[in-house]
Amino acid sequence: MSKTALGIELGSTRIKAVTIDENHVPVSSGDYTWKSTFENGVWTYDMDEAWAGLKTALAGVEHRENIAAMGVSAMMHGYLAFDKDWNLLVPFRTWQNTITGQAAAELTTLFGFNIPQRWSIAHLYQAVLNEEDHVDKIAHITTLAGYIHYMLTGVNAVGVGEASGIFPIDSEKNDYDQTMIEKFNYLVSDRNLPWKLIDVMPKVLVAGDDAGVLTEEGAARIDHLLAPGIRFAPAEGDAGTGMTATNAVAPRTGNVSAGTSIFSMVVLEQPLKRIYEEIDMVTTPTGKPVAMVHCNNCANDSDTWVSVLKETALLFGAEPSTGDLYTKLYEKSLEGDPDCGGMLVCNYMAGEGVTHMDAGRPMVVRKPDSKFTLANFFRATLYSTMATLKLGMDILARENVAIDSLTGHGGLFKTPVVGQKYLAAACNAPVTCMETAGEGGPYGMALLAAYLLNKKDGESLEDYLNANVFATASSSTLSPDPVDVEGFNGYIERFTELLKVEETAVEVIK
Repeated sequence: MSKTALGIELGSTRIKAVTIDENHVPVSSGDYTWKSTFENGVWTYDMDEAWAGLKTALAGVEHRENIAAMGVSAMMHGYLAFDKDWNLLVPFRTWQNTITGQAAAELTTLFGFNIPQRWSIAHLYQAVLNEEDHVDKIAHITTLAGYIHYMLTGVNAVGVGEASGIFPIDSEKNDYDQTMIEKFNYLVSDRNLPWKLIDVMPKVLVAGDDAGVLTEEGAARIDHLLAPGIRFAPAEGDAGTGMTATNAVAPRTGNVSAGTSIFSMVVLEQPLKRIYEEIDMVTTPTGKPVAMVHCNNCANDSDTWVSVLKETALLFGAEPSTGDLYTKLYEKSLEGDPDCGGMLVCNYMAGEGVTHMDAGRPMVVRKPDSKFTLANFFRATLYSTMATLKLGMDILARENVAIDSLTGHGGLFKTPVVGQKYLAAACNAPVTCMETAGEGGPYGMALLAAYLLNKKDGESLEDYLNANVFATASSSTLSPDPVDVEGFNGYIERFTELLKVEETAVEVIK
């Protein structure tokens, strides 16, 4: 059997491992389901479960002896702080948290660059402002992907796309922005910290760089499910792997990843004219500037409704599979009115940076004359998964950002047509989905590992993907239906008003 490339992703709801063959086709996979917990005011994941889940996912992969290259991806951003011996100092603070408002605001002003609350530097500076006990013990800060990569390889480095969620990147140098580092150092100079920022952050690599090999210690940590010596691509976040999986790494391309969270990535020809709190500036795996609209809430609320409806079916002796139930409900929503018949859903399970909410209270709201049908209700539920994204994408539209292609991937697009149709209406742009739409991050990470393994001298990631992966890829494109566009615009007007109710609910319902 030919050599394969392995992509690992520690996502919000699943830890998944996918191998691809020499034709870049997925051939085997394994996965493990997990979820975050809210402990002491912080959204977190247990690191022991991360390793147990990784081993479960790897155990499901066939012919592991043929893996020649691999890479680790994970949910971007957040905060993992370690001492000099790589002991975790505080529980992992995930991207879901909205607890760094003061730090993010101060750093945005200081840098003249938007620093979202979930970025690692915002978490670090907030810990400094809070005078937390662990700050003086910090020797390393990194992301979840960076941590797993280090423990497997002994190399403390991340890909540039992942690094761009740690600290702003200078895309000319593909490294942390030195001027901003100096500003940060001056900002904290009176606090007598025992570390310098550049010394505690991981090194920055770009796609195609060698990022180490699986060590004996790393292989032992995963119960020798993989043999030492496998080459590693730089660790990347789910944003970078999503761009790779959808061939959206060149200027004027974009993609939308939709699962527990939803975010769009649009590769820019030139920087935006001004700073927007709703827009993150990150990079592709090769360092090109990207405008990112990241929303903390997507399918969590709709997943809960699917569970409730399954429970209802069980009362009557029906036992639909979860997959069939999703498909039927998604397809039923197509029978709903384009504006959802006046139904409104707010899907905020957690806080939402784009709309400046520090917490979430999911709700369904309707007027007495709304058309409360299953189709309208579930259509509104699906509209809500991308309503906040639309608010950010509308900003890019007003900035005249050019997008030649927008590709959807992730769980929201597994059911053919439905999510694709609604996203096209939300963004008023054609949306393409590929056969691998549901694969997302682990597939993209496997492609980055294959690029490391097979690239020719001087061959760019864009050229490699175009020539070897997507030239014959099966895909479908849906253009926006003007009736759907009008309906979604009507929905978003009411959704914007609903956010005032959401804000009150957060204040009142403790």
